[in-house]
Amino acid sequence: MATVAIILAAGAGKRMGADQPKQFLDLGGRSLILYALDAFEACSAVDRIVLVTSPDMIDEVRTLASVCEKVQDVVAGGAERQDSVAEGIKAAGDVEIITVHDGARPMVRAEEIADVIEAARANGAAVIGQPASDTIKRGRDGQVIETLDRSEVWAVQTPQAFKADVIREAHEAAARDGFYGTDDTALVERIGKPVTLVEGSRDNIKVTHPGDLERAEDILNRRMEGGVQRIGMGYDVHHLAEGRKLILGGVEVPFERGLDGHSDADVLSHVVIDALLGAASLGDIGRLFPDTDAAYKDISSLVLLERTAEALREANVTVGNVDATVMAQRPKLAPHIGQMEANIAEALGIDVSQVSVKATTTEKLGFVGEEKGMAAQAIALVSQSAKGKMENENRGGAE
Repeated sequence: MATVAIILAAGAGKRMGADQPKQFLDLGGRSLILYALDAFEACSAVDRIVLVTSPDMIDEVRTLASVCEKVQDVVAGGAERQDSVAEGIKAAGDVEIITVHDGARPMVRAEEIADVIEAARANGAAVIGQPASDTIKRGRDGQVIETLDRSEVWAVQTPQAFKADVIREAHEAAARDGFYGTDDTALVERIGKPVTLVEGSRDNIKVTHPGDLERAEDILNRRMEGGVQRIGMGYDVHHLAEGRKLILGGVEVPFERGLDGHSDADVLSHVVIDALLGAASLGDIGRLFPDTDAAYKDISSLVLLERTAEALREANVTVGNVDATVMAQRPKLAPHIGQMEANIAEALGIDVSQVSVKATTTEKLGFVGEEKGMAAQAIALVSQSAKGKMENENRGGAE
């Protein structure tokens, strides 16, 4: 029986004071929620993921999560957090274990997820958290009512995990009674079921206020300590030929000729691939996708870009940004630049703000100016964790 993770990305994040939901804020050059998705994607105890978001964000979240193979569905949430979890439970289907996580907790680790799931499988319900280190007092109207026994107090977080029948029973009882709790373990406690406490990391913070984003950045930087940032460059040239479509950045640009090549000859996507592979010391486009292989005949270069992104993730490499320039005398490319940037960003699983595409002529000089062909070049910045750097060196990669 499967384990399904419900990841909540439906909050408005009003306390952040931002112009977008907090789970989509930039953290280290990526949308914040992608870090939680990475952890669940990497956790072998999780089989599938259901993302719950606001109805007006479904398409955007589905695009953002397309890089994660375990994402089963993206569904609309409800008015309250508890309602959103209930929608995720409906979408989970027939499973053994359901785990719930707030998408605004980006620093969770795969091993912590696995520990909570194991505890829930053994005991029915489990939650990650930490024993209180501060003295805890109960207050009312600005006055202390009592001092609680610190040895009995925990600060709980997510993920929280449950046997599927336990969390379903708890939610059904809460809905019947009109009860709303601050988390799902509160609903399970109401029906008399035990909840096991699993000690986790204090890094597993929830981004709620502006200062929390700074803390998350500090944690991310600390985790990257011992890693490296790297720059790669790509350059490519293709002839213009009759009877070919002109494809640039996955966009079919109206023109009387197209670029010649074994694939779709998308010179823009090719230089982005080469820049990224070079930055990560993973070779070049010809090594990964040789033009002697019939499997790549006429293939979309965006597919090759997606496969490049997979290779980067396997090497623990994160894309910072890509800056590319296409050199073409004709046609005018400006009307298509935005879509090119969006296509490249989607293929790489990054935000479109991390991709810049420019176009220029050569003032009718050289083979580009004579309209014999087109050229492109790109520069990419990537970050590689210490773990990824070591694994890359073990494969023979060089800095």
